[in-house]
Amino acid sequence: MSTIGTVLTVVLLVLAVILSIIILLQSKRNAGLGAIGGGGSGDTYWSKNKGNSMEGALERYTKIGGALFMIIAFAINLIG
Repeated sequence: MSTIGTVLTVVLLVLAVILSIIILLQSKRNAGLGAIGGGGSGDTYWSKNKGNSMEGALERYTKIGGALFMIIAFAINLIG
């Protein structure tokens, strides 16, 4: 494995640990399958302003981290 492959592997491992911590910090969702059919709470003040809260930030970081994880894993696969 080349030097860039080793560096990407280390970055992937660090990202995996950070992503795991972010996921564990998120609160549990109790809506379950009821949210699919619209059984949730609808358009409340909390749901409209969720992006400005800590939960919204954690959700955004999870999406970004997951995308980065997949991109780096794909790059390692191409290099190796």
